[in-house]
Amino acid sequence: MTISIFATGTSRGIGKAIVDRFTGEDVRLIGHRSSDGDDSTLAADLLDPTAPRRIWDQALAQLDGRIDVLVNNAGIFEAASIDAPDASWTEAWNRTMQINLTASAELCRLAVLHFRRHGGGRIINIASRAAYRGDSPSHWHYAASKAGMVAMTKTIARGYAAEGILAFALCPGFTMTGMAEDYLSSRGGDKLLADIPLGRVAEPLEVADTVKFLALDAPASMTGAVIDINGASYVR
Repeated sequence: MTISIFATGTSRGIGKAIVDRFTGEDVRLIGHRSSDGDDSTLAADLLDPTAPRRIWDQALAQLDGRIDVLVNNAGIFEAASIDAPDASWTEAWNRTMQINLTASAELCRLAVLHFRRHGGGRIINIASRAAYRGDSPSHWHYAASKAGMVAMTKTIARGYAAEGILAFALCPGFTMTGMAEDYLSSRGGDKLLADIPLGRVAEPLEVADTVKFLALDAPASMTGAVIDINGASYVR
């Protein structure tokens, strides 16, 4: 049976690698980007609270009414110094939470409701090493949003496994995407790399390979698993 996948944040980095990794597989995949969608990619700014329902319905229509796997990858990584004005700091916090966590939660909810009617399905949430290790003093909101994704994933796994609904989370460390390149440069790349025993950051394809495994091959008993991809820079 052909597997139908809906993945957010597929225009670059990890998301693009996920799309590329499924090329040639017996799947149908609809991607999403924040703007400039095409026939195979839905466009929506997840800061808009109406976006999750809209893109879910659009993906469902393009996939003939059936989604088997949801991949929540879309996210932002913006600095917010504690010295910023109150309104600016709170605005940055709320923007990050809306895009990274709330929109993902809304899509997870829609997926669970859909999967219940169709005999099950899989959710894969792309979180971050920051969920466990924390992040820089200017990224409280990012770390908190990713910790929320992990807790949400575990809750879904525990709550709906009996209905065939499986949930997994990935926690990459630094991954060589546009966001990570800028961050490494801004914080002294060599020093940060020295904190990674593997000696390099992860490649997007390494994350995409893991997503493919979870989507197509992971045994059901793995539900609730949180998989680290961080070069041993944080070991739980």
